[in-house]
Amino acid sequence: MSDEKVSENTVVSVHYTGSFPDDGEVFDTSREGDPMTFLIGHKNMIPGFEAGVIGAAVGDEVEFTLEPADAYGDMEEGRVVSTPRDQFPEEMPLELGLHLVADIGGQPTPFTIVGFSDVEVKCDFNHPMAGKTLHFKVEIVDLRDATEDEITHGHAHGPDGHHHDH
Repeated sequence: MSDEKVSENTVVSVHYTGSFPDDGEVFDTSREGDPMTFLIGHKNMIPGFEAGVIGAAVGDEVEFTLEPADAYGDMEEGRVVSTPRDQFPEEMPLELGLHLVADIGGQPTPFTIVGFSDVEVKCDFNHPMAGKTLHFKVEIVDLRDATEDEITHGHAHGPDGHHHDH
């Protein structure tokens, strides 16, 4: 498998470090734990991350910088909404930057509090990384062809032969 390269329907394991290119601050890394494993070509990762590792082989280290459109998208003003304060429990202390999850149509939807008063709370439903340019340093640790099951389910199964509960 040494000559195989990352392509659609391969399961790849990577170690990565994500940082902000303007100041080098690391926002996420797998280096202290297990590598991250995912199936290529099934939208399990932000688009630019998949594109950045396509064509790499085990042992390769690749670096790439993603503009917001290839990462978590641009900030959308329409995703910042004001909600009446009484929609939140009275005893709940509100603070700027607080991350919460709303139940919208039965779907857990994360948001961040970006402003509040006695009357309303300003909630930002943009992804916390929206509008940000991201830099990744990625090492390809392992690579294999996906199984038919993984391709059908659209994600990598674990080394223990992950099964779905139906």
